Order: sequence, then structure tokens, then C-alpha cells
Amino acid sequence: MKMKKFALGSVVIASLALVGCSSVPLDEEAKAGSTVAEMTESEAAAKAAAEQAAQEAATANQSVYFAFDSYSVDAQYLPVIEKHARRMIAQPAAQVVLEGNTDSRGSREYNLALGQKRSEAVKQRLQLLGIPASRIEAVSFGREKPKAAGENEESWAQNRRVDFSYR
Repeated sequence: MKMKKFALGSVVIASLALVGCSSVPLDEEAKAGSTVAEMTESEAAAKAAAEQAAQEAATANQSVYFAFDSYSVDAQYLPVIEKHARRMIAQPAAQVVLEGNTDSRGSREYNLALGQKRSEAVKQRLQLLGIPASRIEAVSFGREKPKAAGENEESWAQNRRVDFSYR
């Protein structure tokens, strides 16, 4: 009988000791696990935001320039278009307006048509890189939105361009 009481007492004491050894209650362990998951999600969101900001900075103020009276995309501007395509692939909701511009020479009607051809040429390049046409709008401002004032070759060259405007 003494042996049964001793054995029962030993089991009770051992059980209490094991329960007492737990330094963190189970509820707190679950909370700690969710906190780690929340930190991981917030870190991932912060990383995604940083990558998006880097892509936006890489494509900011990057235009495609054209020769006089031309709407052919020069090979030196293909990397610029590729950067914009990568940005659009990384941001599936992004839409872009391609703004075709010309210098001040030529009639208003001619320059509007030339600016449209320039923006359409860049649109075609983006489509070849996998960007759907539904995400690209090509417009023309003709000579109405000059980047540089002046009536010289340097100013005219800066105005013959397609700008990227994201929505």
C-alpha cells in the first residue's frame, strides 16, 4: 500500500515538474509563431516595394529619341524600351501612355501624325517584348509639349522623342 501511494505520488510530482518546466505557455508560443510570420510578410512587402521603387527610378526620365523626320527606333534606345518592358512585367497592373513629340519644324498636322507614328513604333517594340497592347496607349502631342526651348539643332533633338507616362 505504501508502495502504491509512493508510486502515485511520484507520478503526480513528475507530471507537475514537467508542466512547470515549460517556460513559455502554449498560447504565447502560437503568438510568437504568428509574429514571425507577420514579420516575414512585412519584410516581403517592404522588399517588393523597394524593388518597385528601384524599377521606377531606373525608368524615370528615360525617353526614346528620334532623328529628324523619322519614326524608326534607333538601336541605342532598345535598352531603354527593354527597361520599361521589365518594369511593366514586374508590375502587372501598370499601364503606360506613350507620348509622341516632335520639334517645332513642320505643320501642326504633320507633327501630330509624326508624333503618333513615333509612339506607335515604341508601342510595337513593347509588344514584341511581351507587353499586351491593352496596357499601352500611344498618343501624340506633336510640337505642343517641347522639352527644350530654342530654335537650334540641340533643342530640336531634345524635342523629337517619346516619353513614358505610367498610370
